[in-house]
Amino acid sequence: MPAGDAFTPDQLYDIERAVRQAEEVSGLRFSVYVGGADEETRPFAQELLNELADPDHSVLVYVDPAGRRLEIVTGSQAKRRLSDTSAGLAALTMQTSFATGDLTGGLVTGVQQLGEHAHQAPLLHASEPHQQ
Repeated sequence: MPAGDAFTPDQLYDIERAVRQAEEVSGLRFSVYVGGADEETRPFAQELLNELADPDHSVLVYVDPAGRRLEIVTGSQAKRRLSDTSAGLAALTMQTSFATGDLTGGLVTGVQQLGEHAHQAPLLHASEPHQQ
């Protein structure tokens, strides 16, 4: 998570913990990038996603606090588990926190929400029907 000096060690720990929890719950990979872009934010965020080790199974949260921009981009497999509606709800949660000046809280809550929305419940009954 490139962030420079924007976060204290405690804040970085909280964000990294939220990322780990989201990964454990969902089985997807999560990344957070905070910084500016020299170009349009959506293509820049997509480029960052494609540079990850496993972009197909990844979710990237890109935030440009100075430009007031937020992008959530998903890889091809992650998109199957995380709907645009769910990503939009998480984005709304994050933007609400960002508007009050709570960048860390917004990221933590948003990443947790994304992980929960991408969670797939296990099948309870996957066996063949009983034959007599």
